[in-house]
Amino acid sequence: MALVHSWGFLPTCHEVVYSGRDGMLPNWQQKPLHKSESKREGSHMENTSSIVLREVLMSDLPIFFDQQLDPEANWMAAFTRKDPADRDAFMAHWARILEDEASTIQTILFNGSVAGSVSSYVDEDEHLEVSYWIGKPYWGKGIATRALSAFLEHSKIRPLYARAAKDNVGSLRVLEKCEFTRIGEGRGFSEARGEEVEEFLLRLG
Repeated sequence: MALVHSWGFLPTCHEVVYSGRDGMLPNWQQKPLHKSESKREGSHMENTSSIVLREVLMSDLPIFFDQQLDPEANWMAAFTRKDPADRDAFMAHWARILEDEASTIQTILFNGSVAGSVSSYVDEDEHLEVSYWIGKPYWGKGIATRALSAFLEHSKIRPLYARAAKDNVGSLRVLEKCEFTRIGEGRGFSEARGEEVEEFLLRLG
């Protein structure tokens, strides 16, 4: 499976094709949430086989909310929101991060369905950090590795950091397939587990 240090609540080579939003269906729900979409790299869609990365849409958020309710997913991610069932807090949190100009956030589509999200943001140490979340029905399909690989092809800023709980073997494997290397260790309180959890810190570039 593939869960990396979430926003406090996301190598094999793949061909990546960029296209504009003109190729999207003319549905009002597909209006991007970003204010400055023309200035963001996320204004493109990225395709790799049956994986598509595109900007987050308003209609994606209820799906993200349902995906992060899964107890097993929360346990594996470890560093999640205190109360995943608080929909208002979840929506407010996403509204804030979508307005953050320093962040790049993409929805992951698998065969046309929302499978999760992948993003980069500036952490508390002023490092650019990558995060992703894959919905449980999409685990074990190689989606995280392919989506992260495509994201890294488009987002060229280096170094890029990541972190994952030491026992989150799936996420560590994904990151290392994408050429992240372990550079240190840390620990923090996990709301999902109710205890302190050790984690690996990783870096690309």
